[in-house]
Amino acid sequence: MRAASGSLFGLAYGDSLGKPTEFQEYAQIVAQYGPDGPRRLEGEPALVTDDTQMALAVGEALLELRGTITPETFEPVLRRRFLEWAASPENDRAPGMTCLRACAALADGRPWTQATQAGSKGCGANMRVTPIGLIPGLTDDQRSGAAQLQAALTHGHPTGLAASELTAYACLWLKDGLAPNLLLEALRERCVSQREVYHGDWLGGLWQRPTVTSPEEFIARGWDECAAALDRVTEALAAGKYDGDPCLATGAGWIAEEALATALYVYLISPDDPVAVVGRGAASSGDSDSIACLAGAFAGASLGLSAWPTEWQTQIEYADRLFRLGKAWD
Repeated sequence: MRAASGSLFGLAYGDSLGKPTEFQEYAQIVAQYGPDGPRRLEGEPALVTDDTQMALAVGEALLELRGTITPETFEPVLRRRFLEWAASPENDRAPGMTCLRACAALADGRPWTQATQAGSKGCGANMRVTPIGLIPGLTDDQRSGAAQLQAALTHGHPTGLAASELTAYACLWLKDGLAPNLLLEALRERCVSQREVYHGDWLGGLWQRPTVTSPEEFIARGWDECAAALDRVTEALAAGKYDGDPCLATGAGWIAEEALATALYVYLISPDDPVAVVGRGAASSGDSDSIACLAGAFAGASLGLSAWPTEWQTQIEYADRLFRLGKAWD
């Protein structure tokens, strides 16, 4: 199936389709593309945004480590990759201010727990985490810790951490054959089982805030907010009214739990039609590229690379880097 490649390319395809619609009103999107949203990549190459660029940074950091993923090995490599992205002349795709501010603070060598934007749970935390769900051979502790640490370098809010872990596990489980109709239940169960699990070896003293009394209290807030977002997805799917702006059902996607929720919503409406999934994600009034890229990652993880239009593989920007990661993990 080449599921890892399918997920990585799906992420980039959704990102590219959502790039021109991100700051458009829903009515404007429909007038230009129709209610199904954009269905064709545009440009040679079809450009992506910072979502794909940062996902590649995470993926290439993992590839560089060759499986020796610990808090001590992952953080410096990830820091370097993020700073290379921040300084790149190709970092001109409306990057998130949280990521830019955190990278500026990371650049002077201070500990990441001081550089992170402690109150931010923007979707930049989980838009880039897909590779951690796709790399084989990790223990649960490695996967969870790495997913949360890559978020925490820039976004220090517990909901950003929990949403990142859920995004990674959604990709992992779909890649490994979980039926899409069982995905929400599995994610909801993880919210319960992990609610008070704080990965101190990965996160250090990140939890220490003036009004927080314990690491368990800190992380529980993130899992509770994600669980509430997943409940909204369940309610929206049960309502069966899939027309119109998906952001009205599950959130605009600018924050981590809403990006996850709306991506899951547009994916689970038609999980066997990946082009419809990314088109619907791009036809949204909120953070369209992030919603569509996560939805594309889910669809590609489940269906594999062959489910996407063949000609898109050579049209999408950074195809060589996507192929390299996919080949390593398929």
